[in-house]
Amino acid sequence: MSKAVVIGGGIGGLASGVALRRKGWEVSVLERAAAIEPVGSGLAVAANALKALDTLGVGDRVRELSVVEGPLGLRRADGRWLTRTTDDNADARYGDSVVVLLRATLMDVLADALGPGVLRLDTTVTGVDAGRGIVRTAAGEIEADLVVGADGIHSATRRTLFPGHPGPAYAGVTAWRGLVPRNGLTIPRSESWGSGQVFGIHQLTDDLVYVYATDLSPAGAVHEDEREELLRRFGGWHEPIPALLRAADPARIIRNDVHYLKTPLPAFHSGRVALVGDAAHAMTPNLGQGACQALEDAVVLAHVADGDLAAYTAARLERTSGIVRRSMTLCRMTMLRNPLAVRLRNLGMTVANRLSPDLMLRSMDDVLSWRPPVEAVTDR
Repeated sequence: MSKAVVIGGGIGGLASGVALRRKGWEVSVLERAAAIEPVGSGLAVAANALKALDTLGVGDRVRELSVVEGPLGLRRADGRWLTRTTDDNADARYGDSVVVLLRATLMDVLADALGPGVLRLDTTVTGVDAGRGIVRTAAGEIEADLVVGADGIHSATRRTLFPGHPGPAYAGVTAWRGLVPRNGLTIPRSESWGSGQVFGIHQLTDDLVYVYATDLSPAGAVHEDEREELLRRFGGWHEPIPALLRAADPARIIRNDVHYLKTPLPAFHSGRVALVGDAAHAMTPNLGQGACQALEDAVVLAHVADGDLAAYTAARLERTSGIVRRSMTLCRMTMLRNPLAVRLRNLGMTVANRLSPDLMLRSMDDVLSWRPPVEAVTDR
């Protein structure tokens, strides 16, 4: 039986472990944390990622634990809609819509699908030998037929494989995420754009609302109270944004600067090592495809892992590099602050929506219409 070692217990690492196990591999997933404590936030899982989850045998479970809301669209800071679509339109076009759930819930589902004894917590990887397939840990060396680097945006595995790569670049914005009680508020699923700012809201199960925001900021800026900072920046926007911020627990608001891999890697593999998720193609959150692409990676990697890993790079590098660029292009659109440029951007979206109401969907056709390789993951 072929043996795989996965470095990292995030979404990409867990999904890779599940996919490889279902293809008959012996798998160990190494996670340096003593317990999996995912970011306390929500996660949108689009049609392409739901298809990937189906091949892992957990798609229906994820749908059961998610919320599929009503119309989705973009708004101005004053609440006026710029463009809208519906779940029915998305489902008819791609065979699925977008579901929203807690990031922790998805990770729990994937961890359960791994089975007992696969995930090894409190295990720090100290080095990788790509040519020999050796993973070094504090407890000793592990030899594998395949090593999967799923160790995130600041991946040490990526640095080992491609030491000359410049690594992540700052996108120019900082991001906040949080979970807020709904408190009877009506929550339209929407993302609102202002001058250099974005605020999104999504209903979750258990009467929770997932909120996120971005704004221009110098890298590394520190705020004493993140909720107060959000109220300062977004307190004058349309409801229910101010009400949600007033109800938020400051301890449940997370902020981080947004980085992405501006320079694509030359390959997603070297020797016996393959990279997945943010380690391979970290992107800004604007297309909502970061976790979705990690799930695609896992399925495709398992499909080709018995052969030449060059097939994995061939299948994933061009696709993900294009999505990274498109996401950053959208990020730049949200960063506009010149009043005339903002008005022209908003007018352009409004006119385009009137001429073609499904434009928002159709612009994502090549991303959302992805299908897993035939027989990508077999049932075992």
